Amino acid sequence: MSENGTLMAQSGLNMSRRIRRTPFTDKVEEHGVRGFSVVNHMLLPKAFTPSVEDDYWHLREHVQIWDVAVQRQVQITGPDAARLVQLMTPRDVRSAKVGQCLYVPMIDENAGMLNDPVLIKLADDKFWLSIADSDVLFWAKGLALGLRLNVTIEEPDVSPLAIQGPKAAPLMVELFGDAIHDLGYFQFGMFDVLGTQQLIARSGYSKQGGFEIYLQGGHLGSDLWDMIWQAGQAYNITPGCPNLIERIEGGLMSYGNEFTRDNNPLECGFESLCYFGDEIDYIGKDALHDIAKQGPNKVLRGVKFGGGKAPPCGKPFPVTTHNGVQLGQVTSGIYSPRLECNVGMSMIAKGYWDFGTELLVHTPDGIAREGTIESLPF
Repeated sequence: MSENGTLMAQSGLNMSRRIRRTPFTDKVEEHGVRGFSVVNHMLLPKAFTPSVEDDYWHLREHVQIWDVAVQRQVQITGPDAARLVQLMTPRDVRSAKVGQCLYVPMIDENAGMLNDPVLIKLADDKFWLSIADSDVLFWAKGLALGLRLNVTIEEPDVSPLAIQGPKAAPLMVELFGDAIHDLGYFQFGMFDVLGTQQLIARSGYSKQGGFEIYLQGGHLGSDLWDMIWQAGQAYNITPGCPNLIERIEGGLMSYGNEFTRDNNPLECGFESLCYFGDEIDYIGKDALHDIAKQGPNKVLRGVKFGGGKAPPCGKPFPVTTHNGVQLGQVTSGIYSPRLECNVGMSMIAKGYWDFGTELLVHTPDGIAREGTIESLPF
């Protein structure tokens, strides 16, 4: 069996064309990736070091290069592009400017969360939706067809590569010039990369600071990786991936884990991103208004809990009162070496979500662990 075949067999994935490689998969394999997950039908590296804690400390102190090409782009172009984008989100995007990235909740007719992409405005009639793990392209095409909108919807050849960590900025300046400093948070610019013009945004799925290069042209993937890797040696660069400890500490939610279509934006804490006026329309507006009038029945909260290092949270941990009342479930949880306790995220029932509320977290090792409700980020 080939090296690639051996790796895939060990990771437990039966490979086929339904699970796509990325332009950087060859490189992450060369650098010893220890396993993959599947997001948007593509391979997402999940670990390189034996210890998630070692990776956590490195991310907080140095710089890492991440293959996040699974953040697929849904490209919407044409005279009705802005109208379609607005219909897909309760966030008012009328004032969005070219060069700006916006975090946008996306809901269905019942105000159920479909995705939480980053909206990238490339022109008044051209947008990218950099999506989490759901098939937004089909939703967009269905809306456009049903409403007879004059748009073209496609998945372009764009593959994000993230440079994350406190040393990301000096590394990126060395590679792409001082103009990198001019990028504000959630802003992008066009830069010369390998003789091509590429979009670089000050963004990323960590709270340690960094950038994402939205590589247009998958054939350049290995060359881009090698260029960054070579320059990064002076900054103690390593290959990496979104770190579970850092993600939870930073309050970064994951679609399919912390929330699904069964949840609405108010439960997720997105009320400030929702427009409740009369000047714009969007799918699910009436349903969201009704929810807002009544208030949510649960909201997302942080949970700190003890009892020593918890086992992996492969299945949610039930959360109850000391009297056995079900409050929710920890959907992502792990031990934080910095906070010296376990941390997690959970939707918590109304009446129990005040900060400091005491509770029990039930882990699969049979321990009922004392915990408290906390704000996010930790």
